[in-house]
Amino acid sequence: MTPITQTSKNVQHEPARFNMREARFNMIEQQIRTWEVLDPVVLALLDEVPRENFVAESQLGLAFADVELPIGHGQTMLSPKLEGRILQALALKKTDKVLLIGTGSGYLTALLAKLTAHVHAVEIYPELSDVAKTRLQQQSIHNMTLYVGDAANGFAVAAPYDVIVFTGSMPLRPIAAEKMLNVGGRLFAVTGEMPIMQATLTQRVSEVSFRHDTLFETCLPPLVNAPQAPKFEF
Repeated sequence: MTPITQTSKNVQHEPARFNMREARFNMIEQQIRTWEVLDPVVLALLDEVPRENFVAESQLGLAFADVELPIGHGQTMLSPKLEGRILQALALKKTDKVLLIGTGSGYLTALLAKLTAHVHAVEIYPELSDVAKTRLQQQSIHNMTLYVGDAANGFAVAAPYDVIVFTGSMPLRPIAAEKMLNVGGRLFAVTGEMPIMQATLTQRVSEVSFRHDTLFETCLPPLVNAPQAPKFEF
């Protein structure tokens, strides 16, 4: 009886494993490559890290879809193609110390940790940080430190950083956070207001100068407590 039961289990679960592999392949080939993500290191990483392990069980069918998945508290998981563009734009190094503002599902933390020395990830909602911590530990990712707090203006606790990533949009450039970069450091942020937002890359060229490049147009939900432009009263 035991061999028959084991065979039945194998037959039952094999299609699910196959479909997951196929869905991941299609995500990379049909979404990410077509959005000009061609870096072989990034593509291999997206194939390696199981995105499905960073979504709720009820969302497994959408784990590889070209959508921003809701994760609670009005927050979303970034779309796969945007995650790919972020990783490619940052040109990550094994020696980099990273600040991620918005831990969210934990998936982008995992991707960054695989390519860098250490990730400091800050999440304003304790429940999201707790879920991300469990998922990261299950994937044996330990070169990260998770914090609960408000990092809309940067996070001085572990500054300076080689890389800073904002996962929510803001109307203005994050000037306070830019000053937390090492010389040679890079910062990714989406700035502007609906319906026009731009993904930007800031590089610290020297102690006193920065280079700002617009990468592409996109839209993201706003970062909680993002700095706002001063309002003029008449």
